Amino acid sequence: MPNTKRSRLTRFLIWRYKHISTKNFIYILSIVVGLLAGLVSVTLKNITFAIQSFLDMGLIFSENQLYFILPLIGLLCVYFIARFITKKNVEHAIPSILYSLSKKAGILSTKKIYSPLITAPITVGFGGSVGLLGPAVASGSAISSNLSRLFHLDSKTRILLIGCASAAAISSIFKSPIAAIIFAVEVFSLDLTFASLIPLLLASVSAVITSYFFLGDEVLFNFSVSEKFEIRDTLFYLLLGVGTAFASIYFTKMYFYITRLFDRLKRPLYKLLIGGLSIGGMLYFIPPLYGEGFGFINNLLEGNHMGALGTTPFDDMISNIWVVIALLAGITIFKAIAMTATFAAGGSGGIFIPTLVMGSALGNVVAKIINNIGFGFQVSETNFTLIGMAGLIAGVLHAPLTAIFLIAEITGGYELFIPLMLTSAISFLITKNTLDYTIYTRKLAEAGELITHDKDETVLTLMKLDGVIENNFVQVSPEMTLGEMLHQGVAKSSRNLFPVVNRNNELEGIILLDDIRGIMFKVELYETTRVEDLMHGAPEYIIYEEDNMKRVMKKFQDSGAWNLPVIKRGKYAGFVSKSKLLTAYRRKLINFTR
Repeated sequence: MPNTKRSRLTRFLIWRYKHISTKNFIYILSIVVGLLAGLVSVTLKNITFAIQSFLDMGLIFSENQLYFILPLIGLLCVYFIARFITKKNVEHAIPSILYSLSKKAGILSTKKIYSPLITAPITVGFGGSVGLLGPAVASGSAISSNLSRLFHLDSKTRILLIGCASAAAISSIFKSPIAAIIFAVEVFSLDLTFASLIPLLLASVSAVITSYFFLGDEVLFNFSVSEKFEIRDTLFYLLLGVGTAFASIYFTKMYFYITRLFDRLKRPLYKLLIGGLSIGGMLYFIPPLYGEGFGFINNLLEGNHMGALGTTPFDDMISNIWVVIALLAGITIFKAIAMTATFAAGGSGGIFIPTLVMGSALGNVVAKIINNIGFGFQVSETNFTLIGMAGLIAGVLHAPLTAIFLIAEITGGYELFIPLMLTSAISFLITKNTLDYTIYTRKLAEAGELITHDKDETVLTLMKLDGVIENNFVQVSPEMTLGEMLHQGVAKSSRNLFPVVNRNNELEGIILLDDIRGIMFKVELYETTRVEDLMHGAPEYIIYEEDNMKRVMKKFQDSGAWNLPVIKRGKYAGFVSKSKLLTAYRRKLINFTR
């Protein structure tokens, strides 16, 4: 049976090569990817809703004590699924995809197709304070990656189709096809050329049509702008931009701080217990932290802060607007903590939607403070709620264009385009100047494994050290005499460099032909001079486990050398020559930009 399937695939590929051009085939696949990613998004949403509905029917949610235990149950389920079914630790979706793009040529495991469909709905359905967009992108990207491998497409096309899957996920969830394309370009650093734009458009439109087919006209945010931008509010939007910038910095730093704290706990069960109980404790006091939080955002957009806050231990004081402001500010502060605790405890989800929740709360808080501070100012609380969401997306993800177009498409118009641009730009500029990298990219950037819009840097990131290591250097030992080296080394080598390697295959030093040119014909030195007397250290060493191609290039630049030795696990592994490195770089650049 496997042979039959393989022969069918082979016949199809031959037929495809004869009748369908590669460009048109990519267009067809982008539509298929959009359809499948849209189905993934719809499936994730429906499974999560089913779990929440089941819990709602079976338990009395008015008793806040139940919030204390549900996240722990959900995390336990995810732990057992990861350990005994998928047998793979839950990964943060977007960073794992970015890593596969830079170091694995976009190859993703087939397990990533179905594992997010199981673990993410359980995490969110049981109250984990994360979103479903990341898992939708992860599953869709895994589908794209494996389709590309099935049809023997190159790594560049595979990366493009993964970008199509990410665009399709956003397009399906938010029904915002333009913002979806921009997200793929900003977050995955895709080149927005005509060759990539058409597949992204096709995937985005295919996904949004899929969403309409299964969900009808249902949208996440049923809202349209009724209060237009007033020029007198400009200063307040600038102030909101500064506020969302500081909130973005807090969000990012809190994420890494809590992650480091949990990393100190070596046993997964300890992380699970502490994370689950801490999330439950926060939910007891701030119920809107439960799950994704779309209901919270919609209530704020409708001007219903009582519905947004739900039942809290502070209901007796809720008539005081400053208590409401304090509770909403608490959501801004604790959403980041609850989200990170969910991840650190082993939950599955994304940060995009929690960022929207945090931004909506902050925008509403700023508007309420302006309206109630007593200076006679009045601003639109719903507009500030929307603009706050854009400000957090721009700051946390370093994706200002995604933020602007997402909110513009959600609201069905561009009446708020000016305040969106003001707030998003300020938030992005302040955050970018404070934090070089985002939650998605920091770890990869520190390891030099991040693909960026800088083509030179991206090409270096995509190159692999193994492809430029040369092994045709004749090795000599330190104990050799000059005569032995000349007969066994120089006479048999076409290179002008000789690595000096001991019996344990450790590099002792190097000898250049120039080092012995003046004595190589002095026969009287053949027996009295040894290699260890002539060798010297290399100007720099390439450490296989530590140095990426960017560092390798810098070592050549700083040392001025033409050849540098490679050390792998403490042993000599060969040399990298500058000429071969530059040739490989040029070929990769041509392939990447064509």
